[in-house]
Amino acid sequence: MIVRIMGEGQLDLTDADLDLLNGFDEALEGAIAAGDEERFRQALNDLLEKVRKDGKPLPPDSLEPSQFILPHADASMEEVRAMLGDEGLIPDVS
Repeated sequence: MIVRIMGEGQLDLTDADLDLLNGFDEALEGAIAAGDEERFRQALNDLLEKVRKDGKPLPPDSLEPSQFILPHADASMEEVRAMLGDEGLIPDVS
């Protein structure tokens, strides 16, 4: 699956990463719901670091369709809240 981090580029992750990423996504949603900036920053950082660590970067000139688009590391809580759908940043597709 292709994941885009806004302002950074696209990474290719295996479908096996989906469940783990959903856990990070839930932590992010919980922090936003609680209005907890410190938890939000940590959850966003954890999600992005996991994607960067496990993902294989695509070439900069590659324009593959992205299954998921994640906010940049400096995104505000309000920016991320606006990106959340009914199922979070990473919907459970199982």
